[in-house]
Amino acid sequence: MTVTIPARSKAEPRVEDDALVRGAGQFVDDPRLPGQAAGVFVRSPHAHARVVAVKAAAALAQKGVLAVLTAADIKAAGIGSISRHGPLTGRGGAAVILPFRPALAGDKVMHVGDPVALVVAESLAQAMDAADLVEVEYEELTPVVTLEQAMKAETVLYDEAPGNLVVDWPGAKEDKDNEAEVDRLIAQAAHVAKVTVTNQRMVVASIETRGATGVYDAKTDSYTLHSCSQGTDPLRRMTASVLGVPDDKLRVITQDVGGAFGVKTSVYPEYIALLVAAKKLGRPVHWMATRSEAFVTDNQARDAVTHVELACDAKGKFIALRARHLCNQGAYIASAGAQINTLSFWQCLPAMYAIPKMDVSAACYFSNTVPIGPYRGAGRPEANYALERVVEEAARLLKMDPARLRKKNLIPPSAMPYKTPIQTYDSGDFPAVVDKALKLADYDNFAKRKREAAKRGKLRGIGLSCMLEHAGALPTEQASVSFPGGDKLVLGLNVQSTGQSHATVLGRLLAAKLGIDARTIEHRHGDSDLGIAGFASVGSRSAMCAGTAILVTADTMLTKARKIAASALEASEDDIQYRDGRFEVVGTDRRISLFETAARAKVMGESLDTKDQGRAPTTYPNGCHIAEIEIDPDTGHFDIVTYTAVDDSGNPLDRIVASGQVQGAIAQGLGQALVENAVYDKDSGQLVSGSFMDYGMPRAHDMPIELREEMHVVPATTNPLGVKGVGESGTTAAIAAVMNAVSNAVPNGAANAMDMPATPAKVWAAVQKGMGTVQ
Repeated sequence: MTVTIPARSKAEPRVEDDALVRGAGQFVDDPRLPGQAAGVFVRSPHAHARVVAVKAAAALAQKGVLAVLTAADIKAAGIGSISRHGPLTGRGGAAVILPFRPALAGDKVMHVGDPVALVVAESLAQAMDAADLVEVEYEELTPVVTLEQAMKAETVLYDEAPGNLVVDWPGAKEDKDNEAEVDRLIAQAAHVAKVTVTNQRMVVASIETRGATGVYDAKTDSYTLHSCSQGTDPLRRMTASVLGVPDDKLRVITQDVGGAFGVKTSVYPEYIALLVAAKKLGRPVHWMATRSEAFVTDNQARDAVTHVELACDAKGKFIALRARHLCNQGAYIASAGAQINTLSFWQCLPAMYAIPKMDVSAACYFSNTVPIGPYRGAGRPEANYALERVVEEAARLLKMDPARLRKKNLIPPSAMPYKTPIQTYDSGDFPAVVDKALKLADYDNFAKRKREAAKRGKLRGIGLSCMLEHAGALPTEQASVSFPGGDKLVLGLNVQSTGQSHATVLGRLLAAKLGIDARTIEHRHGDSDLGIAGFASVGSRSAMCAGTAILVTADTMLTKARKIAASALEASEDDIQYRDGRFEVVGTDRRISLFETAARAKVMGESLDTKDQGRAPTTYPNGCHIAEIEIDPDTGHFDIVTYTAVDDSGNPLDRIVASGQVQGAIAQGLGQALVENAVYDKDSGQLVSGSFMDYGMPRAHDMPIELREEMHVVPATTNPLGVKGVGESGTTAAIAAVMNAVSNAVPNGAANAMDMPATPAKVWAAVQKGMGTVQ
């Protein structure tokens, strides 16, 4: 089933580019449906409070106001909890705690921004004015804000969650013997490196905020939700479940999406309230989040502390790893929220290294902050950061070059497939990846560059990050092909393109498979009525899962078409072969094109329209990233003078797109390492960094002066395309590379325990301490 896709030149635009460059894209705030009303949410100003009363009379009296919905309206509609999460088993068989999450809060609000009421009016301005007149009486309660406060549990947020514990997860299975063995190995080891690392809380801040339009059709008793999403089928399943209706009573439509990164996978309270309002009023109701709303309503990310220990023998061979990962999960459990900090974190270990024994566990806690949900990497950056920081500490303890220590412990390619204590890697050549990165970074001559920088009064540092992640997660996906007439084929997919170039890449994949011109293929997605089942475009799964589904569907279609072609050519099916877009009788010049065969099928009362499903198991993208920085000791500012990235993402379907994915992911990783930090006031629960005036975003001057990037292709063996996924590797690797470089540059280990983001103020203070100018 090998398919060779012709390389695309940089001069050849993506399929998506024409509409987007001309401003003809259609985003969630663009359509205006007949009779569409505007919705504005009234939100809690408190992190934790009882809702005593909601008074809407003044708002309802305003011109143009159609309705003010409260928790009573949601309850009357029979709406269930918003929270949706897969099974997850904690210690002693305890299930993950999923408290009821309302579409509109009626009893208590659990974080600043929790929606309490929905004001609907003829215009947005009227709805905004009326929302200011809704009076909500609150009884303030003591908030739980930080992870430390949540673990102390002086205030318990849910009766069903003693100690504010979401789940105490011992690993995929509870194994006391393994825990004891790891304890023994660490106690007896010649060297034990120990670090505690923090992944700060982050705001996703996609260019396009969330928005949606709810529609209800009384004639069919069915709903339509127009929403920015990462897959209409999974969003339909979740939303229909909350509404308490069959899936076929809800249609979800998604058009262009201005950035997603995981935040647009979930069903949110606003979507449900809009659908209830649409049914109540008999007209569409639209809402688009302001940027201020997005800061306190979109799922946030990270907010975890990891305690990790790495045992080594006297020669530096890794013996055992123990990690305890603790997460501030927020006020509710978002879709996949707790899985991020348990299964997703766990599956990234032991990365590229041969570590015979591991004890990896996690605990998640409730707080009065915005829920944690998927964000580019989703558990992978946290795991890799903890591991690469403790490996760096081990190198310091052993007085060994960090690159040499890493190379000493890499899993060799001869061991593939390699069974770790957690999973089996199907493929990879980790030593070759690391050697290529070291050469590309000119690692051997770093000492010379460091001396030259010192002559200019600068501190130069270099940091490595060997990365392995799991990609795919949800293996099954459907695809469809249909023939509307003429020389045209429609490729239908569930996975939503939110910037990944699906129309370009996957359309060209199908064209290569069928031997036809890619310009004859039209890509369709973003409509649950296409009837294509699958999961969201997350976890770097689209190329491998949707790509596999495309190949399977094409083969199924060709099997049907061969019978039609045999009839048309008056030959036996055994004598029919397909190549270059045509069926032909072997050894003759008799042939019929694929499109002519599709037309013939219709004449015969049959159809080549086909839908089928593919399955692509988990793959393991890996790479080595190296950051080289130069610090100005007088200001603490530093430049990333070179950033080297060598990645094995399997077979690239489009090298230009794959390179762009790596670069974008690195940029988001650098954002976390350098500037981004969602800060809550620990006493009030207010988001202090609630706008771009206070929340740092990566800018052009934060990016590397020189980016050196190469691929090292080792095809995956678990899917027919040999792809591994590319979308999250840069984010996963970048943070450790940069922070290890800072640690390397600052004298006397003064930055070894520095937490992200590495702001100039922090770096300056560490430099002064390391140089002995301050105590």
